[in-house]
Amino acid sequence: MLLNGKWTQDWQPVQATDAKGGFVRQVSGFRSWVTPDGGAGPTGEAGFKAEAGRYHLYVALICPWASRTLIARKLKGLEDVVSVSVVEPALTDQGWRFGDDPGTGPDLLNGATYLHEIYTKADPDYTGRATVPVLWDKTRGTIVNNESAEIVRMFNAGFGELARADIDLCPADLRAGIDALNKRIYPRLNNGVYRAGFATTQLAYEEAFRDVFGMLDELEAWLAGTGPFLFGDRFTETDIRLFVTLVRFDVAYYGLFKCNLRRLADYPSLSAYLLRVLDVPGVRETVNIDHIKRGYYSIKALNPTGIVPLGPDVPGLDPVARRLAEAAGPPAQARGGQYR
Repeated sequence: MLLNGKWTQDWQPVQATDAKGGFVRQVSGFRSWVTPDGGAGPTGEAGFKAEAGRYHLYVALICPWASRTLIARKLKGLEDVVSVSVVEPALTDQGWRFGDDPGTGPDLLNGATYLHEIYTKADPDYTGRATVPVLWDKTRGTIVNNESAEIVRMFNAGFGELARADIDLCPADLRAGIDALNKRIYPRLNNGVYRAGFATTQLAYEEAFRDVFGMLDELEAWLAGTGPFLFGDRFTETDIRLFVTLVRFDVAYYGLFKCNLRRLADYPSLSAYLLRVLDVPGVRETVNIDHIKRGYYSIKALNPTGIVPLGPDVPGLDPVARRLAEAAGPPAQARGGQYR
């Protein structure tokens, strides 16, 4: 992490734990809002007026929090309003890095090599982790916000006439229900898988494990009685928040994060829901299973060898394992039984 603007150690997934040895996630440090007139939002300071071409989004395709913002940006038609940089999927000893990996690119805006340089450009004395997403203001040369939930709401309502008006991810009549369900899903599932994967004691792991599958069971029943989305016919930010966790579940959380009681594929309603969300125009193109696997399996604390599994196939997405197998040619048995 950064300490008074200086990188202090090799990247580690766990920076803080609670009394039980449970994973504690850092609170986002930049909390201003883009608004149609530049007035102050619910937190932070004023001065960030919605303008085309003024803002830039830094993301990682592995990251569910960053993927929330990419989906909201896409659905609200802000691709030509807010530009994007994608970091490499594999985490380095200095965290997220810019490069020329497929689907990524260099930081042409600020010329940074590592994301933590963006943080110290905004605040030379910054202390904390350099996380994605980051919403950057090109005019003022600073970070507006690095809290994904707030960036999603900014993209939904903060850009005024620059955004699509026919899609509302947080309609007023559903706001109370959206807030209530978000508050249940986040600690038990969205962050619950991380609490399980990064737990430092058996007690903390088992508590998180029960939360994860208790929430999945609850959502399976919820979706069996409603649909096609969590609030009926209307696709909301809560669907985005749930989807980004579900699409990573069998690929990373089931095995690497020890959330292995059941696969998502074992939940009929959740599996069907995942396919429906993928079919929402614009969502599928924000998902990169190759980046997700390479990113999670680059975490040395969880996978010291760095070996990335070929599977599993994710229904509705490019069958990575099959594609790789076909590219490799005939199976080993057809080559005399010798693996190469």
